[in-house]
Amino acid sequence: MNSAPLSGLYAPSLSLLTDLYQVTMAYGYWQQGLQDREAVFHLYFRRPPFQGGYAVAAGLAHAVDFLQNLRFSEDDLAYLGGLQSSKGGVMFPQEFLEYLRELRFNCDVDAIAEGTAVFANEPLIRVQGPLLQAQLVETALLTLVNFQTLIATKAARIREAAGSDTVLEFGLRRAQGFDGGLSASRAAYLGGVDATSNVLAGQRFGIPVKGTHAHSWVMAFENEEEAFAAYAKAFPDDSVFLVDTYDTLEGVRHAISVARQMRAQGHELGGIRLDSGDLAYLSREARALLNEAGFPNVRIVASNDLEENLITSLKLQGARIDTWGIGTQLVTAYDQPALGGVYKLAALRKPDDSGWDFTIKLSEQLAKTSIPGILQVRRYETENGQPRADMLYNAAEPLPDHLTIVDPLDATRRRSVRPEAPYRELLKPVFRRGKLVHELPTLAESRAHAQREVQSLDPSIRRFLNPHTYPVGLEESLNTFRTNLILEKRPQQKT
Repeated sequence: MNSAPLSGLYAPSLSLLTDLYQVTMAYGYWQQGLQDREAVFHLYFRRPPFQGGYAVAAGLAHAVDFLQNLRFSEDDLAYLGGLQSSKGGVMFPQEFLEYLRELRFNCDVDAIAEGTAVFANEPLIRVQGPLLQAQLVETALLTLVNFQTLIATKAARIREAAGSDTVLEFGLRRAQGFDGGLSASRAAYLGGVDATSNVLAGQRFGIPVKGTHAHSWVMAFENEEEAFAAYAKAFPDDSVFLVDTYDTLEGVRHAISVARQMRAQGHELGGIRLDSGDLAYLSREARALLNEAGFPNVRIVASNDLEENLITSLKLQGARIDTWGIGTQLVTAYDQPALGGVYKLAALRKPDDSGWDFTIKLSEQLAKTSIPGILQVRRYETENGQPRADMLYNAAEPLPDHLTIVDPLDATRRRSVRPEAPYRELLKPVFRRGKLVHELPTLAESRAHAQREVQSLDPSIRRFLNPHTYPVGLEESLNTFRTNLILEKRPQQKT
């Protein structure tokens, strides 16, 4: 099932899903006659989240839907027309609003597929087209891609910790609003969780839905065993009992008692859930009780502020947990609530149409200095498909015969490329002049791609503590051009 369109869930127009300064800049470009000057922007992040070694690209499907439906409705235009300047005059004249009324997205967009393992400074999306349009979509693209990439990465890390165990996303009630909940459920599934408790996400995105019951169910009955029996009657083949409302191990014994009744009627208890206490100890004790009673196949589900480091610790302690329910820590990206992706102008067509002016944003920190050019990302791999190094190069210029990759933060660190080295280009055409030219994979296909991608990385890059830095560098001539452009743009200091 393809991801359901945002336009089917929200207002018909999402064109005002932007910052005001995008609209004011658009007006300024239009006023100066620059609206159609061809420009190139790149969307990327500067460091992997969670102090990790990689990220998992996500959010492209929603970005595509947004761009396909970019229209300014009459309500949008009426709102913009009603905005006033600080002097009380109109902020945007009627002529500009008429221009927006006719605006249709007609840029080229190249992007890295959802589920791909990605690294710092690599463009996830490249937008090329009229300056006004390419500028106007910045905020929406960032909000759609930043958050989902963040959550997909967190989910991939949790999947790494859980191994082959089942992982469920239980975070809707702790998410940042219902949109955050929906986007998180989608991205978490893409990143590797097996199912969600979010029913709307299940409907919209085709994600399997799973759940148990709350403590209130148990508290609504005279006693715990009566509550379990009633739930088993309602769901004889899909019951998972929450056993820690009063006393966890007594709850396990009550679950076993009801499980015997279920078996006598031809049904089997699916599992029990632990939601508090020492999960390592309680899961071992619960497993022993269940096995002794003849229920070795009853699964033990655990929840309670779990994340990848705690899962790893519990496994080292011998926890007997089969299924991990992850909520707050996943959907809020609790230990890093923002990816910090950016969207930077990298090239402008010369006014006489004779070529490109490549642009650069300088910073006191070299890591924050942008990379000029019309960038492509080439991933060099081993014969069996394991990534070895990524090279950013300017697709507007011919590549030299002999390639060298240069670390942009340390020009003395270089890597020569064998001519026969296998590689793949990561940025693929998605739009050409505003027309969708690429059939997006289903969410399930992107999820499978993500799992293959992450597992192809060396374990030293996947580890949680002090991961190895995957080599990403600039093609040598691009690095030289960037250095010269920095020297040209930066004022010379005088002593």
